[in-house]
Amino acid sequence: MRLEIRPVLGIGDVTEGDDLAALIATAAPWLRDGDVLVVTSKIVSKAEGRLVDVPADGPERLAARDEVLAAETARVVATRGATRIVQTHHGFVLASAGIDASNVDKTRLVLLPEDPDASARALRAALRERYALDVAVIVSDTMGRPWRNGLTDVALGVAGMPAMRDHRGEVDPYGNELQLTQMAVVDELAGAGELVKGKCDQVPVAVVRGYLAATGPEEGSGAAVLVRDAELDLFSLGTAEARAAGLAAAAVLPDGPADTPADTPADPAAVARAIAAVADVVAPGTVLTHVTDDEVRAALVATVPGWPERATGLVLGEPAAPVDPAGLVRLGADLQRLRAALAAEGVASALLPPPTGSTASACLAI
Repeated sequence: MRLEIRPVLGIGDVTEGDDLAALIATAAPWLRDGDVLVVTSKIVSKAEGRLVDVPADGPERLAARDEVLAAETARVVATRGATRIVQTHHGFVLASAGIDASNVDKTRLVLLPEDPDASARALRAALRERYALDVAVIVSDTMGRPWRNGLTDVALGVAGMPAMRDHRGEVDPYGNELQLTQMAVVDELAGAGELVKGKCDQVPVAVVRGYLAATGPEEGSGAAVLVRDAELDLFSLGTAEARAAGLAAAAVLPDGPADTPADTPADPAAVARAIAAVADVVAPGTVLTHVTDDEVRAALVATVPGWPERATGLVLGEPAAPVDPAGLVRLGADLQRLRAALAAEGVASALLPPPTGSTASACLAI
């Protein structure tokens, strides 16, 4: 395979309502079928009118930008000082929702295209129908990457080719079957196109020639398939945000080990770790006891009102003497701390009255 990457020169400034197909076809009469057109999302946004007016400077500009950012944000991922990493309504995770103030008048901000895949399809269709050019189109933008310094271009939208090349099921030269390898080829092509576009040269379009033998169907999955579902993302939140989410979850812990199979006792080591985690913050003299003897636990459980049917373990809580109302309130708070620590270990629990005749003042069913 021989790849050729060419800049498309002479497009000039793009304004709202401009015909991108005409601008590109005029600036690159040498385009041919099978080329991959890498188009900077900013000129797509400009042509589609995805701009907002803001003050040129001062605190009013910052306030207006914050309002725009909030409107473009579906979920805050991480915040560090003035930096906001957010998930957009498209599903993209990037700084400031992709809002850009470069290469545009100081009184305007450029937003990402509303539907980059649709933008790519529309541009491809216009080039085919009006100029008889069968090309693939990638709408690209610049992003940072987790754990890596520097920026690179990635694909926001694509038409005319698959976003990924799936190698799963193929066998490598050593006889190993590939299990997970799915290459984001449109991101690789977007990065290649950026090599000849630059940020200050006003070259918003590049052409990659030699990668495609033929373009794909008009309709396809687009670049949307590259967006990882947050439920599958192991790092879907920043550290501070994950900690805040954990604290919020601890405040609303459900009562009862309802999701624990009746024949699966809580791991004693996990319970011990949870008790150790709160040992230094409970009231002095408070004793938290995990009852591990089956006979002793059964005898105590028999006298606990409302013992959950699916519970398999018992932790007793006993405050330091003398036991007074304030001490009981503090014991309840300390047991809630323990419940949060147990939840962190994957152990559900419910706060219940103490067994009849025991010295404990409360118990946790786990």
